[in-house]
Amino acid sequence: MAQRIILDCDPGIDDALAIAFAHGHPGIELVGITTVAGNVGLVKTTANALAVSEFVGAAGTPVTAGCAGPLLRPALDARHVHGDSGLGGAVLPPATASPAPGHAIDYIVDTVRAAPGEITLVATGPLTNIALAVKREPRLADWVRRFVIMGGSAGRGNVTPAAEYNIWADPEAAAAVFRAGWTVTMLGLDVTMQTGATEAVLRRMSELGPLGSGLLLPALEQYRSVSEPGGPPVHDVCAVAWVAEPDLFGLVPARVQVEVAGQFTAGMTVTDFDFPGEVGSGNALVAMRIDVDRFWDATLGTYARVAAAMGR
Repeated sequence: MAQRIILDCDPGIDDALAIAFAHGHPGIELVGITTVAGNVGLVKTTANALAVSEFVGAAGTPVTAGCAGPLLRPALDARHVHGDSGLGGAVLPPATASPAPGHAIDYIVDTVRAAPGEITLVATGPLTNIALAVKREPRLADWVRRFVIMGGSAGRGNVTPAAEYNIWADPEAAAAVFRAGWTVTMLGLDVTMQTGATEAVLRRMSELGPLGSGLLLPALEQYRSVSEPGGPPVHDVCAVAWVAEPDLFGLVPARVQVEVAGQFTAGMTVTDFDFPGEVGSGNALVAMRIDVDRFWDATLGTYARVAAAMGR
C-alpha cells in the first residue's frame, strides 16, 4: 500500500528532485506540498513547488505556502548553491495554478488530524513550519504515522564545520521539533553526501526525455559547480526514498539535541548513540548507512516512470 505523505520543502534543486520522486514512486501517495523559506525566499520556493509539480505531472497536488523566515533569526538563503531562482539552470514553464488558500501550518495540522496514523510528514527544508505546527497542536506528534527529515549530521556540517544547512537555517525550530515527543527519522549528511550523481548517473538521466533535459540535468549542473568531485548529491531525495524503500538505509537509535547558543556550533545536531536505554530517552533514528547502488537504481527507475508518463 502506498505511503501517504505531506512534503514540507524549500525548492531548491534537491527538493525539486524529491518532488519528482514522491510523485513517481508507486510506494508513495503525495497528498500535499507545503513550502517554507530556505534555499530561496518563500515566494520563489512556492512558485518552484508549483512549477515542478505541474512539469512532472502532479498538477493536482495542493501546494500551500508557509513561513517566510526563521522563528528568531534573520533569513539566510542558499542562492550561491541553488542559483537565484532556486532551481539552478532549470527554467520551467510558470505554473498555471495558484497556491492553495490558507497557511501551511493549518494545512499540516488539519490534514494529519483528519487521518490520524495515516500520514507521514517529510521535511526537506528548515523546520519552521513543523515547529509552529506542533506548537499549535502538540498532538500532531501522536497523529503522524512517521516524521522524517533531510537534515543534520552525526558528523560534520556543510554550511559550517558543525551544522547542516536545514538545521542551521532555523536552529530554534529544529530544537523544538526534536523535543516534540515523536521519533525523528533523520536522513542527514552521513548518508546523503554519498549520493553524488556520477557521470554514469547523469548519462542515464539524459535518456529521460524532457524530465532529464528540462529539470534533472540543468538543475544538477548548478550543483556540480559547488559540489564534491564525486558528483552533486541529491540530499532531499533520500528522505522520500526512505519512506518508499526503507531497506536502502541503515538507521541507528540516538538522542539528538540541537545546539542553539554556540558561537561556532549553532545548528549542530549533537547525536548521542550511547544514550541510556530506558524508554523515552531516545528521540531519533539516524541514518548511518546507505546502499548507494540500490538507491540510484530506485531513484532512476522512479524517474523513468515519471518520464514515461510525461510522454518522453
